Amino acid sequence: MDPSRSLGRAALVVLLVACRPAPDPRALTWYVNVDNGGQERLAARCSAASGGRYRIQVIELPRDATSQREQLVRRLAARDASIDLMNLDPPFVPELATAGFLRPFTEGEARELTAGVLKAPLEAAIWGGRLVAVPLWANTQLLWYRRSVARRAGLDLEARPVTWAQLVDAAERTGTTVEVQANRYEGYMVWITALVASAGGSVLEDPEAGKDARPGLDSPAGREAAAAIRRLATSRAANPALSTADEESARAAFQGARGGFMVNWPYVYGAAQEAVARGALDRAVLDDIGWARYPRVDPRRRSRPPLGGIALGVSAFSRRAALAVEAARCLSSLESQIAYMVDAKIPVSRGAAYDDPQVRRIFPMADLIRDAIDDAASRARTPYYVDVSTATVRTFHPPAAVDPARTPAEAARLIVEVLHDRVLL
Repeated sequence: MDPSRSLGRAALVVLLVACRPAPDPRALTWYVNVDNGGQERLAARCSAASGGRYRIQVIELPRDATSQREQLVRRLAARDASIDLMNLDPPFVPELATAGFLRPFTEGEARELTAGVLKAPLEAAIWGGRLVAVPLWANTQLLWYRRSVARRAGLDLEARPVTWAQLVDAAERTGTTVEVQANRYEGYMVWITALVASAGGSVLEDPEAGKDARPGLDSPAGREAAAAIRRLATSRAANPALSTADEESARAAFQGARGGFMVNWPYVYGAAQEAVARGALDRAVLDDIGWARYPRVDPRRRSRPPLGGIALGVSAFSRRAALAVEAARCLSSLESQIAYMVDAKIPVSRGAAYDDPQVRRIFPMADLIRDAIDDAASRARTPYYVDVSTATVRTFHPPAAVDPARTPAEAARLIVEVLHDRVLL
């Protein structure tokens, strides 16, 4: 090889490196789940408010929660310093915190970051006695119903709570459906968890025990939850596509000719409003939509709606952790949460946001959402959540095959086998 050529290429590399712009020490990367652009606008707002101290760059994660977790875990396991801030589905917080991927907040930081935060999202952001993520969005499900159908069924859902059994009976009497999320995915785990919690139980009795956690499904509460699933799945109130239903297919069916009742997240109301504005949905359908507290399993026991939302974590490997905490303070402030709730039409974690006049115009059910979030039931809080969720959903699917006398016990056994590495999923 001609030495002069080798030296020339080396000089060119040096020149290119020298000409490359130096990394911006103020730049923060925020990995977010997909929304309507509200997070990008919020990032721009906080960047401007920082007076040049930092600039937040938004990078979108995949659409589904499982893929979001996988991408973050892969990067963090490699100690990827390019992540400063990240959105986390609450069930994944214990796993990432236990692995040392999240920077815990100091007591002083935690006091400011959690002031006025509703109970359930706050508890979901704490692990090992420390705040490891900042509650940002906070979500839950409501019972949505067609007012005309409820009237025909003789249900006064504004006056008194309703059970799952009463809903199924009402839908059968009116020739309508009860829409849920029962595909073999995380949305089904949300439903199972809420049913078990509403019956007074839990999927895991002591999740903090890690691999030695005791499943709580093989219990009266687990069997009541299984009975509620089977009752709907084998009734005339079930959508024929129940076993593949997700949030969007449930929303579409609820707005259709046989729509009667549905459990789903509050975004569905804003989506219906937008569909009316586009001319894709008749205004009469929107006007016919009512809302109520999540259905009960036990008529004597207050329901426990499912907890959803997003917690904001700071990477343990960030080179700009102090700036990331400062940005998290802005992104999660009451003012920011009100602005985001109005812009993105997604509920948030600070209770005072629901008193804002603009929020109440967009969410006429704001008080109900706030109360439901405060009472919401978290999915099992364990570093092994993915294994627990996968084992539960696999055993409980398809819904029509659920047997209250058999399925909860089978799910409990499979969870133990998986946690102790005796079965691979």
